[in-house]
Amino acid sequence: MFKTKEWLLVGTILLAVALASALLAVALASAHATPFDGVLVIAQAPQADQEKKKEKKPPQRPNAPQPQQRQVQSPPQQQQVQPPSPPPGQERRQERQVQPPPSQQREVQPPSQQQQQQRQQREVQSPPPLLPPPQQRQTQPPSQGAQPLPVPQQQQGQRGTGQPPRPIAPQQPVGQPAVAPSAVQLPPPPPGSQAAQVQRAFVPPPAQDNATRLDDVRGARREVREGDRLLIEEPGRVIIQQGGQTIVRHNEADRFRWQAQDVHIERRGTDTVMVFDRPDGSRIYTVNDEYGRLLHRYRRMPDGREIIIIDNRYSGPPNPFGYFVDLPPPVIRIPRERYIVEDEYAQPDDIYYALWAGPVDYIDRPYTLDEIRYSLPLRERMPRVDLDTVTFDTGSWEVTPDQVERLAVIADGINRAIAANPSEVFLIEGHTDAVGSDIDNLSLSDRRAESVALVLSQQFGVSPENLTTQGYGAHYLKIPTPAPERANRRVTVRRITPLLTGQNQPLPLAPR
Repeated sequence: MFKTKEWLLVGTILLAVALASALLAVALASAHATPFDGVLVIAQAPQADQEKKKEKKPPQRPNAPQPQQRQVQSPPQQQQVQPPSPPPGQERRQERQVQPPPSQQREVQPPSQQQQQQRQQREVQSPPPLLPPPQQRQTQPPSQGAQPLPVPQQQQGQRGTGQPPRPIAPQQPVGQPAVAPSAVQLPPPPPGSQAAQVQRAFVPPPAQDNATRLDDVRGARREVREGDRLLIEEPGRVIIQQGGQTIVRHNEADRFRWQAQDVHIERRGTDTVMVFDRPDGSRIYTVNDEYGRLLHRYRRMPDGREIIIIDNRYSGPPNPFGYFVDLPPPVIRIPRERYIVEDEYAQPDDIYYALWAGPVDYIDRPYTLDEIRYSLPLRERMPRVDLDTVTFDTGSWEVTPDQVERLAVIADGINRAIAANPSEVFLIEGHTDAVGSDIDNLSLSDRRAESVALVLSQQFGVSPENLTTQGYGAHYLKIPTPAPERANRRVTVRRITPLLTGQNQPLPLAPR
């Protein structure tokens, strides 16, 4: 009996333990099922009722998103419907289940607009230009007395990217000088003297400032016969024909009137000294002999320093055709594109090289300015720049305002050369094609060269005393043809300082 009761008690205890274990298991199962149901509720529409929480797989409606679609949806901030609040302590788990992992977000998210713009810029942006910083010309040490006139700040051009300087007064005509043409007319020598018989071939009549076309001066021409020599005088020019040759002469000092405040003439023995006063206090002196030939040209600075620009040494009696120098053609040891630089196709560095280079062949002695002007084999010892981009109307020598900026690189090269050596001299040559008479072409080419020199001085601050001009008409055709040819109607610039001084070195700042 006693044992029977004992076994009943043990069985009751075991049954109670089993029931407790079952209840505990049910409780634990309910606790684990609650988060899963909650997630389903969050992922579904907010209108889900409490009955759906008890179902393991709720029926899905057509508009309800599939669970696998939640990983490719846009970021959560784009959802406008807020899910119901989850039970406390389960927010973090719900967020990890609803939002895709960060690695998946990087895979499906398109690049931002800023990243797309940066990528497009890297694809289409060209390499940075090799342009030196502006105002590079100021880094050069200023030479004493280098510029009596204000010079604009300019940029040094680089190959293919050089930016030319801007004119001082762009789109402006040359204008009228403050000094009258008669003020620079040399006084006549005593009547009957030898100088009186020769001076007419060296000293032209006064210029005509308002003339811009051949028609303006052709009607004022006058012919004078002196033995076998024919002189054709017109305003500002004298054309000389003798022995089958024809040359043109002009008064070089006439160009200095544009930058002068005043001019006065002094007599020193048989020489005539013409003094041009500048606004900056400097003075330009030109000294001519009794025949009218240029002897000296120099600049006197406000502090009294003098800079010799031209120093001619003559021997023998004056002869308008006695300055031809018979020399063999030079031996060209540099590429042709560096010896004859065409402005239309050249880069700024190529132009600078031609303007700063030394002679291509040996210079044995100093030569006078007239010897350089009238001796082609001598001039050919220096490289040249052909200004093919500057054109003129038929029968006109006026540089129109729209063509002024085409001289910017030339002006920059000349200004920098003068800054390095204030005694530098550049010859500006005028050429025409073979159409028209020899007289007209000589006058026209000489006036076109002078117009370019005036533009360089007025618009870009090039010192006029460092320039000299000469016209050659159709004597040196670039393309031998009697027909109209644009390439023959050109202006050429070359450095002639080595020819005047008898030196053979390039400028120190020339590119190596």
